[in-house]
Amino acid sequence: MVDAVVEFFRDFGFIGMFLHSFLDAIIFPIPAFFLQVSLSILDPQNAIWLATVGYLACLLGTPIGYLIGKLLGDSVLYKILKKKWIESASALFHRNGEAAILIGAFTPIPFKVFTILSGCFHFSFWKLLGYAAIGRAVKFYVVGFLFYFYGEASANFVKEELTYVMGGIAVLLLIGFYLKKRIQKKKIGILYQESKEESL
Repeated sequence: MVDAVVEFFRDFGFIGMFLHSFLDAIIFPIPAFFLQVSLSILDPQNAIWLATVGYLACLLGTPIGYLIGKLLGDSVLYKILKKKWIESASALFHRNGEAAILIGAFTPIPFKVFTILSGCFHFSFWKLLGYAAIGRAVKFYVVGFLFYFYGEASANFVKEELTYVMGGIAVLLLIGFYLKKRIQKKKIGILYQESKEESL
């Protein structure tokens, strides 16, 4: 199914990239990553432009995914995606709040899970868009620049190794947000203790 979908969109070039990325942020079950790689192999000189088109389309689709989540809840996700992806994303949200969107951009979990869940959990739309802008830029442009500079030679790395690199970034982000929370809690504890001592 993945190959058939990629082949269909590939025939439309940049327009196909735009449509696939736009739908990827909303409800489409197959990530635009596969099409980006396929088109970049065919035309590495335009890989950065492809990344830009995909990135902008993804951001344009983000508000719609958010709205779907807000209006319909997460039931729509269970109809189109694997349960484990939804549960993993939900766990990220509960542990890290809106930061899960940024972390999620570096995981294999399809991005529409995060746009829709953001709406379900009534997270700030502007934070969603901000985190999405950062996370998706990294994901699209890393692929774009690799193909632009190294051409087809980068295909194996992108297909087989990039997921692990992105996963490593996700782990580092998780650690970073965890440490940030610990520091914030410690500061709050110190301030509380100081105010308590002053009141005595």
